[in-house]
Amino acid sequence: MKQFFNQAPQEEESEINITPMLDVVFIMLIFFIVTATFIKEAGIDVNRPDAATAVKQEKANILIAIGPNNDIWIDRRQVDIRSVRPNIERLHAENPQGSVVIQADKESKTDTLIQVMDASRQAGVYNVSIAAQEQ
Repeated sequence: MKQFFNQAPQEEESEINITPMLDVVFIMLIFFIVTATFIKEAGIDVNRPDAATAVKQEKANILIAIGPNNDIWIDRRQVDIRSVRPNIERLHAENPQGSVVIQADKESKTDTLIQVMDASRQAGVYNVSIAAQEQ
């Protein structure tokens, strides 16, 4: 003898569960943020001089630009010559393996370039390069 129970028909779930998809998208977002490289710029466009022996510098993390009017730019901010050393010390503390690359305009004075080089050496960074345009 079979007994039948009074059962209500089962309703099928009509919603789509998007939680696994959101998890995958979130993990991909984290992956791309962690693996992205960020390009640092000095702050202005500099007309660099040409050099036949120019070599590409890897891991240049401290970029300093000297404009045609001898204005100095670090991290897209114009700075005074007196504040170059503290800025280099701060940036070198953030990345001790980084080197200093000075992008001096053709029209800038050599005196300003020498002052920036001295400031970087006083800040403890001896790996200083001067940017040039490949011929």
